[in-house]
Amino acid sequence: MAPQSVNNIAHQPDHDHSRCVKTALQQAQTLCKTNGQRLTKIRELVLKLIWQSHKPLGAYDLLPAIAKAGFNSAPPTVYRALDFLQEQGLVHRLATLNAFIGCSHPEHSHSGYFLICQSCGTTAELESSELHNSIQNFAGNAGFSVEQENIEILGRCPGCQENV
Repeated sequence: MAPQSVNNIAHQPDHDHSRCVKTALQQAQTLCKTNGQRLTKIRELVLKLIWQSHKPLGAYDLLPAIAKAGFNSAPPTVYRALDFLQEQGLVHRLATLNAFIGCSHPEHSHSGYFLICQSCGTTAELESSELHNSIQNFAGNAGFSVEQENIEILGRCPGCQENV
């Protein structure tokens, strides 16, 4: 895990959105090939739609674009694609929002820490070895074995703080 970083590309004015989507799709293809999995057209489309948004999207948010692309837009089809992408570490599910967001670094296992703006929905994935170590220490002291860490922190992004 990286020492400490926040992936808040949504706040950077010079962010190359198309490059970021392309990179995510390339990483997905490589990861699936390495894992002996298939990144089908529908799975690729779902991942692309999630990355194009840079904000958490629910399965039903994806249905119109999937239908427009000529795919079966039944909810089970979308949920199967999302389940696959989540199993491969390509997206994270945000329980508070019942939505999904692209994983910024699918090449390695990590804890899910997210900063979610309650005003605009922008979500940043946070990596913090300090936070991870603290959680492990507290849990260990309580005799608890941590299997997965997902923390969703709600607040206001810099842009929305300025507009208040």
